[in-house]
Amino acid sequence: MHTMKLKILALLCIQAIAYQAGAQRYDYIQQGEFGITAGAAHYFGDLNTRAAINRPKPALGIFFRKQFGNYVGMRISAHYAQLGYSDIYSKNDYQKTRNLSFNTNVWEIALQGDFNFFKFIPGDPEHLFTPYVTLGVGVFTYDPYAYLNGQKEFLRPLGTEGQVMGYNGRKPYNTMAICVPLGVGVKYNISDRMNLSFEITQRFTNTDYIDDVSTTYVGASRFQPLPNGLPSAAGLLQDRSFELNPNNVLGVEGRQRGWSKQKDQYIIAELGLSLNIGSYRCPASN
Repeated sequence: MHTMKLKILALLCIQAIAYQAGAQRYDYIQQGEFGITAGAAHYFGDLNTRAAINRPKPALGIFFRKQFGNYVGMRISAHYAQLGYSDIYSKNDYQKTRNLSFNTNVWEIALQGDFNFFKFIPGDPEHLFTPYVTLGVGVFTYDPYAYLNGQKEFLRPLGTEGQVMGYNGRKPYNTMAICVPLGVGVKYNISDRMNLSFEITQRFTNTDYIDDVSTTYVGASRFQPLPNGLPSAAGLLQDRSFELNPNNVLGVEGRQRGWSKQKDQYIIAELGLSLNIGSYRCPASN
């Protein structure tokens, strides 16, 4: 009898401990994420008319995402990226002869809405993965430059298409522009606190001057020469075809230099690592 009482007491103790342990279990609720990203950026525009992807440059980012349930989130992100291209990469003979090139640093901040295709719940083995789409609006800064005789020359202050001289009413372009990010990604939860993601997002912009090329040549004769009689940097950089062949004369006034009907774009492909920001709550009783 004494042994039976001990067994019953032991069983009651085990049940009490199990109940207490169950009472201490909480569900993890994702409130949001804070993360960093690294990847590559690429430019599309007047120097890359065929949307070739052959000269990617580095891109870095940070973001905070506020989650509204398991499917919808709102994100604010900031990116730094390098963009650049050259006519020497083109398969078009006219572009090769044009011989223009540029590089620029891009600083971007954007607000985006994210939609998960699947329910995403960190820590839940059945809901650890989802593809998603993202759409937003942002602003970015850029300032294209090129190298002339080994010297770095920022192109906007030169007015290579006659902006500084006010040719045909042209004005210097703004180095800040609007972008509309549109992209797709996948996200995988690797622990209660951490997620891994991969995203490709195209940026549609409202500027055609990321590459400093948009419309027609103004002609080398309109650029004032230097006091020593040599051509100015603006005159030399508005038409670089002579560097390949001194007999090339592409930069005739009125001749097409770029295509102003289509705005420049850029794309960023990036890997991301994020930390979940969340809270715990007791599970509902069965």
